Amino acid sequence: MGLVSDGLDRAAQKAFTRPIPKSAGAQMRYLVKQLKGTRAVAELLGVSQRTVERYVKDQIRRPRPDLAQRLEDAVRARWQPRIREQARRQAATSTGLMIDTRARFGFTAAPGTTDDARLRHLTLALPPHLAARLFDAQAAGASEQQLRALTAEALGEVYFRDGGRRAHGLEVELTDVEQLDFEL
Repeated sequence: MGLVSDGLDRAAQKAFTRPIPKSAGAQMRYLVKQLKGTRAVAELLGVSQRTVERYVKDQIRRPRPDLAQRLEDAVRARWQPRIREQARRQAATSTGLMIDTRARFGFTAAPGTTDDARLRHLTLALPPHLAARLFDAQAAGASEQQLRALTAEALGEVYFRDGGRRAHGLEVELTDVEQLDFEL
C-alpha cells in the first residue's frame, strides 16, 4: 500500500464500533470464517494449512512478530466492512474529510513569481465532493501516484486556490511527504 491509501484506510478504521480480536486464535478464526476455509487463510498469510488449524484450536498462542503483523493487517482490512463503508459514504456526501499533512508543495505559477517548492504543514477540511473523488479512486484501484495527484489537486483547490476564488491555472504537486493523516 502507500501513504495516501493507508491514510484513507486508517481514517475509516477510526469509525469502528468494536476493536479487532486480540488473540492470534481469535484473529485466525475470524479470517477462516471470512475466507471460508483454512487453505485460503494459509495462502493469504504465507503459512501452512496445518499452522492455521493449530491457531484455530489454540494449540499455538503466540505467532512470530512478522506473522502477527500480517495477521493483524489481514483482520483489520476485513473488519466491520459495513461500518467502514458507512463512514466513507458519510464523508463523501455530507461531512467531508480532514487532512493533516506535512509535505513539500511545488506548483507552476505565473511568470515573474516564485514557484520554488516549499515545505508546509497544512490541516484542512476537504469538502465532500473531493473526499468522494479520493474514496472512489481508491475503490477503483488507483495507484499511489494517482492518489497523490488527486490529493494534491484537492489541496490545491482548497488551500492554494481558495475554492476557485484565486490563482486560476495553478498546478499543485505533492512531493516529499513527511506526514499524511486523514480524519472522517
